[in-house]
Amino acid sequence: MNTVVMKEKLHRFIETVEEKRMKTIYALFEKEIEEDEWDYTDEFKAELDRRYDYYTNGGEMISAESAGKQTKELVRKIKAK
Repeated sequence: MNTVVMKEKLHRFIETVEEKRMKTIYALFEKEIEEDEWDYTDEFKAELDRRYDYYTNGGEMISAESAGKQTKELVRKIKAK
């Protein structure tokens, strides 16, 4: 079973599981869940600030469509290797 299928099954299970089991699952992964939520490094925050400043000062941005095309092209090149 691949990762995507496992995630889909877990999502479905979590959406339908009773409260007692949900609390047990959450307790099992609580530390990781809490750490992942707002764990931004200073370097990452600085990069976000730099990009925001660039944008608010008239910096050129690409469209979502263009970004999607670029991403698909990169994925295609990676798969071709």
